Amino acid sequence: MQAPLMTLKILLPFKIFAVQKAVTRIIAESREGSFGLLPQRLDCVAALEPGILIYESNGEDERYVALDEGVLVKSGPYVLISVRHAIAGTDLRQLREAVEREFLILDEHEQSLRSVMTKLESSFMRRFADFRHV
Repeated sequence: MQAPLMTLKILLPFKIFAVQKAVTRIIAESREGSFGLLPQRLDCVAALEPGILIYESNGEDERYVALDEGVLVKSGPYVLISVRHAIAGTDLRQLREAVEREFLILDEHEQSLRSVMTKLESSFMRRFADFRHV
């Protein structure tokens, strides 16, 4: 008996980016490197790095999706991927450039913003502590 094929769902913060049924294999990128999922693989969770997700559906060619960092959860035949940004395409070179241009630059901006927010929070806490001692 053949294992049931997978259902892939890619979630963005405010919408469902894609739902693909009858997926036969998935290749994703984590901090430890690329890894593959087949329908019979045990359940797992993985932190994803910005990169290219490759999946193949029953009887169709490979499809590519550029993903920002996020989380992949495989539970039975369901694979849920939750990321901040995603871009679908057919040309790997253009998708790789999109990952480098958009996702990695966004990370730099977010790190800068977090640094500013940390400074603001620490300044607020100092002033609040001074106020408490007055």
